[in-house]
Amino acid sequence: MSYLNKTTSHAVVLEEPLLFERSHEGAYGFGLPELDVPKIISKKYFAHNSRAKDARLPELSESEVVRHFTRLSTWNYAIDLGIYPLGSCTMKHNPRFNEEVARSAEICELHPYDPIQWSQAHLQIMYELQEDLKEITGLKAVSLQPSAGAQGEFAGLLLISAYHRNKGRNRRTILTADTSHGTNPASAALAGFNIVQVKTGEDGYVTLESVEEVLNDDVAGMMLTNPNTLGLFEKNIAQIARLLHEKDALLYIDGANMNAVLGISRPGDFGADVIHFNLHKTFTTPHGGGGPGSGPIAVSEKLVPFLPVPLIEKKNNGYALNYNSPKSIGRVKAFYGNFGMFIRAWCYIKALGGKGLREVSENAILNANYIKSQLKDILNIPVNGHHLHEIIFNDLNLKENGFDTSKLAKALIDYGMHPPTVYFPLCVKNALMVEPTETESIEELDRFINSVKEIIEQNDSQTIFPKRTFREKVDEVKAARELILKFKFKEE
Repeated sequence: MSYLNKTTSHAVVLEEPLLFERSHEGAYGFGLPELDVPKIISKKYFAHNSRAKDARLPELSESEVVRHFTRLSTWNYAIDLGIYPLGSCTMKHNPRFNEEVARSAEICELHPYDPIQWSQAHLQIMYELQEDLKEITGLKAVSLQPSAGAQGEFAGLLLISAYHRNKGRNRRTILTADTSHGTNPASAALAGFNIVQVKTGEDGYVTLESVEEVLNDDVAGMMLTNPNTLGLFEKNIAQIARLLHEKDALLYIDGANMNAVLGISRPGDFGADVIHFNLHKTFTTPHGGGGPGSGPIAVSEKLVPFLPVPLIEKKNNGYALNYNSPKSIGRVKAFYGNFGMFIRAWCYIKALGGKGLREVSENAILNANYIKSQLKDILNIPVNGHHLHEIIFNDLNLKENGFDTSKLAKALIDYGMHPPTVYFPLCVKNALMVEPTETESIEELDRFINSVKEIIEQNDSQTIFPKRTFREKVDEVKAARELILKFKFKEE
């Protein structure tokens, strides 16, 4: 079998077939000495579990397998290679010390079914983490149980539903803003609510008038991402909370952008009733590649009785799991969530302390506004307010040069950078959403800024981008409609 070379503008690389396609009869990855004891096969245990014929696995040497996966890894972009400016996603460097602690045998090898007396140190870490999250949010209680941000949203909405049912009413409407994350209406629908979207004003903030217009006795609560996806802190948030509370509706804060306000603003202080954290965004746990995630929720006093069980409590002689909560919504996760993520977040918070956490947010804001100051004359800023951790541009200034959001984003790949988020939020036409995070240096920010400037100055709008990658233009329509999800042997 031959494998064609593919020539790009910067290299000649070998097409990478599947391991099944590389397979050649007789190759093997390791060898064992011949059996020097009698071979015994127990019919009692193996008769009904033995294969009729050998599994059709590829036959390859160890070096072929290693090189295959190493080559594939070089085609992927990673935060360890450079800036990952995905707006609304917070892709940042994770301190390796936290990773080392989370992988230590003393911490990671405990089994969830081990006796509670063996788990005291682990429960202490979890208890301290929830206490820290309470302080960071200014709220009454925390459940670490949800295992992702979206599940935290779902759990928070179940709490809101339980709160109203406990009062003998069946409120079915959740308000969301068009600057909220897309998971907000999705989670509300999954929890059985009807969704009414509130439009933001031209200045990028939710107005009191728009909330009052749709607020009625069927509204169970409102979900707001704050800071919102325009990178703006909702200036009317305290008044919105007051309006909701007058109707005994609750305020849900999507805390995915919490990294912009650590030590600066606490949701509990402006009237939030429930918020979820994305530990894997704000507090250093890995993000991307499908997980792992962690989405704890913090709640005000009125929602404490409905929190998932068990609750971690500190006793005179140690720590315990309390299942005695009659109004609880029950479990939302097997065992008690993603413990490895708790370790990383706990390490991060303890290492930085209150002053360090505030500096995290201050640096995130500084980096975003530095990019804004350097690109504001080149890229259009559709909503120009007091931006925090991320900045929204669009391609209005580029139309005369034949560029658009998609082309600029793809051209950045040729400069060794992952593109920013594009076409989101939906309330901004052709949005280009940039979040540099607090972990990027001034040199890396300048590399991003200068790359954007160079791409636009070259005015190479007729070229299909990217043009220097192994894969150039992908047929997106064909990829979406002609899915090949598994390898098939020829005889199939």
